Amino acid sequence: MESFMRLVLTLSLYFFLVVFFFFASLHQVSSETISRASFPDGFVFGTASSAYQFEGAVNEGNKGQSIWDTFTKKSGKILDFSNADTTVDQYHRFHNDIDLMKDLRMDAYRFSISWSRIFPNGTGEANPEGVKYYNSLIDALLAKGIKPYVTLYHWDLPQALEDRYEGWLSRQVVDDFERYAFTCFEAFGDRVKHWITFNEPHGVAIQGYDTGVQAPGRCSLLGHWFCKKGKSSIEPYLVAHNILLSHAAAYHTYQRNFKEKQGGQIGISLDAKWYEPMSDCDEDRDAARRAMDFGIGWFMDPLINGDYPASMKRLVEERLPKITPETSKAMKGAFDYFGINHYTTLYARNDRTRIRKLILQDASSDSAVITSSSRGGVAIGERAGSSWLHIVPWGIKKLAVYLKDMYGNPPVFITENGMDEKNNPFMDMEKALLDDKRIRFHRDYLSNLSAAIKDDECDVRGYFVWSLLDNWEWNSGYTVRFGIYYVDYKNNLTRIPKASARWFRGLLDSSRIGDLSSTSSSDSGEILQEEATERDSIIYAK
Repeated sequence: MESFMRLVLTLSLYFFLVVFFFFASLHQVSSETISRASFPDGFVFGTASSAYQFEGAVNEGNKGQSIWDTFTKKSGKILDFSNADTTVDQYHRFHNDIDLMKDLRMDAYRFSISWSRIFPNGTGEANPEGVKYYNSLIDALLAKGIKPYVTLYHWDLPQALEDRYEGWLSRQVVDDFERYAFTCFEAFGDRVKHWITFNEPHGVAIQGYDTGVQAPGRCSLLGHWFCKKGKSSIEPYLVAHNILLSHAAAYHTYQRNFKEKQGGQIGISLDAKWYEPMSDCDEDRDAARRAMDFGIGWFMDPLINGDYPASMKRLVEERLPKITPETSKAMKGAFDYFGINHYTTLYARNDRTRIRKLILQDASSDSAVITSSSRGGVAIGERAGSSWLHIVPWGIKKLAVYLKDMYGNPPVFITENGMDEKNNPFMDMEKALLDDKRIRFHRDYLSNLSAAIKDDECDVRGYFVWSLLDNWEWNSGYTVRFGIYYVDYKNNLTRIPKASARWFRGLLDSSRIGDLSSTSSSDSGEILQEEATERDSIIYAK
């Protein structure tokens, strides 16, 4: 009997392990090797940036002030009390930064245009110096064989429009954005073939008008103790609606006036976490779906289906602006592709009590979802430098499949993906350049993305690394580093390649395999430091 029980226990344990590893394998994709050949012909690899985080030169070229110039001057808004007046000074150094991209074998560069460089007062006559700068940048990229992917709005609204009519809260901003977009299409569209109207409108609405942690810093939390003005439960929905109207206006302006001659495409970049149900019960599965609706669905549903998600209409009711039949017709189909900015994954469970909603009266709690980065005390993935960024490679595959199944497989570019580490000013330089963790991050995310394309036939057409350089990271200032090139802030903003830069160069060289085994960390550091002293395109003076 005892022998029989041992046999039963052994078989039970064996069965459990088989089942465990089977289900674990559903989340895992082999990532031992990944190369350009792992992706379809024509798949685009690039790096991404934004004007406010990279350009600097805040008072040069007749540039006007933006809401972020104003916001950074408010006490306590930026973690290290810094600003982006200089940041990595790409305004003066873009030729050399383009050489870095060329050396990496990048196909494209995604950057944004500063609205207040084109229109210092938000409207009026275009600024010739601003137009000249972006013409020079675009021409320099094309001269090196790098395609420009241009974002029109990456959070830096001209302060003049905020002062004049409270910016995105007013319907007037739609007309001003359409004029700004028309001006950019007219000036640059003969060479720019991929346009992105907005970057992360969900983040603009929530962080700028609900929590108030980003410009223009509006909220009503804690009875206006945190923000001076705003209405957290209403304003985010007005802002998002006006952004959707502005996007549609720009899209149709391009179709009417430029599409036939220029032949470009118009998209929008949406921030998208993947939300995994906390459990298999129906209420948590529904919660995860609602989290997706209140995240990416907030903007994809109107553009694909002509209306807001049903869960948003049910839970937000009269606070959600109505999409009229005329507006629905203008929004539906107003895209050529979607940009997806994806970094991390969270667990989601149903919020039964709605206590947070009762206390805060904000928009973020409207979805009745509680999110978490752990389950049963186990983290969903290793943490990067920022507390919000957990490394969950399988999330990008699940997200891609969701977009295919939910929205009919629209063309998608991953317009941002990357990870940060803490900026430790006392770390030895050699150690700072050996970023194996970042290499593993991109290798594993790309492996899962490749599987989504090959196995699930997801229509994903490109991958943009955030970012080429360490830079000024909004509320975090200079406390974290996302770059595959190290920027020495204490030494004339010198650019020095990290190990991940060499890894990407190997990945994108069709004759090589981009895996961790191809070059050890110590070898990478030695080679990269030698290259940093030999190539003018790596280290250069202002």
